[in-house]
Amino acid sequence: MRFEPMQNDKTKDNKDANTGQPLKKKMPKPKFSIYWIYGALAIIFIALQFINLGNYGPKEITLEKYVSQMLSQGDVEKLDIINNEYAEVYIKKDSLKKETYNEITKSYGNKPAPGPHFKFTIGSIDNYDKRIEKFYTDFPEAERVNVKFDKRKDWGSELFSWLLPVGLLIVFWIFIMRRMSGGSGGGNQIFNIGKAKAQLFDRDTQVTVNFKDVAGLNEAKVEIMEIVDFLKNPQKYTQLGGKIPKGVLLVGPPGTGKTLLAKAVAGEARVPFFSLSGSDFVEMFVGVGASRVRDLFKQAKEKSPCIIFIDEIDAVGRARNKVNVTGANDERENTLNQLLTEMDGFSNNQGVIILAATNRADILDKALLRAGRFDRQIQVEMPDLEERKEIFAVHTKPLKIDETSVNLDFLAKQTPGFSGADIANVCNEAALIASRKNKKAIEKQDFLDAIDRIIGGLEKKNKIISPNEKKVIAYHEAGHASVSWLLEHAHPLIKVTIVPRGKALGAAWYLPEERQLTNKEQMFDELTATLGGRAAEEIIFGTVSTGALNDLEKVTKQAYAMVVFFGLNDAVGNVSYYDSTGQSDYNFTKPYSEKTAQVIDEEVSKIVESAYKRAKDILSHNKEKLEKLANKLIEKEVIFKEDVEEIFGKRPFEKVEEVARTEKIQPANTEGTPQPETIQPAIVQEEVEKDASDAPSAKDKMPHFENENVTNEASLPVDKPAAEEEPVDKNENLSATVVQGEEKKLSDAEDATVHEKNQQKIKNTKKNIPPGQAGLNFED
Repeated sequence: MRFEPMQNDKTKDNKDANTGQPLKKKMPKPKFSIYWIYGALAIIFIALQFINLGNYGPKEITLEKYVSQMLSQGDVEKLDIINNEYAEVYIKKDSLKKETYNEITKSYGNKPAPGPHFKFTIGSIDNYDKRIEKFYTDFPEAERVNVKFDKRKDWGSELFSWLLPVGLLIVFWIFIMRRMSGGSGGGNQIFNIGKAKAQLFDRDTQVTVNFKDVAGLNEAKVEIMEIVDFLKNPQKYTQLGGKIPKGVLLVGPPGTGKTLLAKAVAGEARVPFFSLSGSDFVEMFVGVGASRVRDLFKQAKEKSPCIIFIDEIDAVGRARNKVNVTGANDERENTLNQLLTEMDGFSNNQGVIILAATNRADILDKALLRAGRFDRQIQVEMPDLEERKEIFAVHTKPLKIDETSVNLDFLAKQTPGFSGADIANVCNEAALIASRKNKKAIEKQDFLDAIDRIIGGLEKKNKIISPNEKKVIAYHEAGHASVSWLLEHAHPLIKVTIVPRGKALGAAWYLPEERQLTNKEQMFDELTATLGGRAAEEIIFGTVSTGALNDLEKVTKQAYAMVVFFGLNDAVGNVSYYDSTGQSDYNFTKPYSEKTAQVIDEEVSKIVESAYKRAKDILSHNKEKLEKLANKLIEKEVIFKEDVEEIFGKRPFEKVEEVARTEKIQPANTEGTPQPETIQPAIVQEEVEKDASDAPSAKDKMPHFENENVTNEASLPVDKPAAEEEPVDKNENLSATVVQGEEKKLSDAEDATVHEKNQQKIKNTKKNIPPGQAGLNFED
């Protein structure tokens, strides 16, 4: 039989074994500090000064009082002039009995005071002599006082004047030395400047984050948990001859949970965990970075098995340049070289795993990424629909929400493209909004307001806008909404507003489709929808404003990406000039010739102008509906999908599998996933794609599949060439074409014939019809 110590019985449930009462935790004793001694010495010194200057010292008087009240009365026994600066007055014993000097006798307990009894400042000795001689001239019968000149040194003051500065210097030196010694783990000071600044988490350190707090990222968690399990149970893997991975690199956009995963590892691993940032290695002194790397691995080897986490490793792991432009010693390269050596050199780092995180893996040095250093690269992507739902569940758990109105599925659908950090911000902002309105629980509308607040900024309903500007903004946003409604691959509209929000004077918000691949037709539809606002201004007012500045910037970058990066242009061909290593940022020359650059400029201009012409054609054929939509927008200031559907009818491109809103949008709500861009002066349209100047995502690097369906069949006429296209209100020979909710049915033979003609028209349209002629026939 095994007996456990009595101490374990007492502490098992934190209760006393005898009384059953909860044990009281002993408060830690306060640590002794040398600063207490400094404080005590200062108090003693101040007290001594008060004592010395207290009641037993001579009383301060003036020269006139001495002459008029003491010298004239014959009360002065003698006078000592000290250092020609001040005089000490001795009063006769008989005179001390007078009421005038009662204060002096009382201060000595009614005993004779030895003196000096008074003192006064002389100032200039000549002036003193003149004043005394004048007194004796006026009163020649007055008794002359014996005056003694004395040279005296105040050793206390002298000593204090010397010791005080020296003492202050000593105190300051001790303070600096204690700081430099890094008493509580700091190693960033002079004498420990080569020490690593890693923060150590071990069994004694409480880390509250674990894998349960990490929502989504299922694949990444499996890989990370395997490494943690390897450290806990190495025999499980080594018995088959396996070796522990030396390094794991977490790669992903900001806010996706890379650092959170590392915190979960620290909470789950139960092994020493060193955490530091990539910028902690580099200092202003040469050699410090390499020294800190050596010290870090030295500490890690002593506590092996352990994990080293380096956050933002791109600060020290950037790829080395082939040519040293500055000609100076690059401290960062020395640090990187030492890191490479420590990770996989002659030294043995058995049991030390390197866990690093970065959002710029493309700029890391190739030697750092090779197998043997970072054996695994884990992609931490933006959360999808289900993962966003899980993240909302984690962040809403500590919140007091109204479960009858808040639906996590609905919130996940309203936040495409949001990272985990963005969702956490949405939940916190919703709580603040509900608190501001004195609500007892967070409701659905609070979350929607929080989404609008984070993306678009605060509403500025009191901002003064002239009627003409308001009209221009309304038509601009109505143009965006109209064109996107009539294009097959444009994102579904959620709402349009001309209420100023943040820096924007207006916004059109959409619910983007979460695509894994984007083809040429989809990108061209997005370009056309982006230029719909500027096209609407030109059609209605005959001129354009500066409000489309950001629209033009976006379409230019996207068109440039189509030509230069994605190989979606026939003139340039199936080539890509994108540099995934990031080294092109430091080059002064382009990777193509001047002739190719001229062709690129021409093709980009053609794409943008074709999209603009197409947007103008679409709005010209639907000008009446555009005006209705703009007038309704001016009247209501905020319109929703139902308002657009009331004017244009149902979208003919609605898909069954499309992620769309399942609840009716009320005018008071601000539902949707706004993705505005800041435009000067401030007209905003949705953010459809990331800037082309940024690195393409993984989905952009996948193979491109040509889509044979250039446009929807409903948008092409059958009997007439595309160049002679007429409005559809005549309903001529349309096979199963939906026009304003009506469907014209044909016989099977006629339908087959018409369908064959439609297919031929589509092929001809793809070859000959300009992009501006497609998808226009939706007018009554």
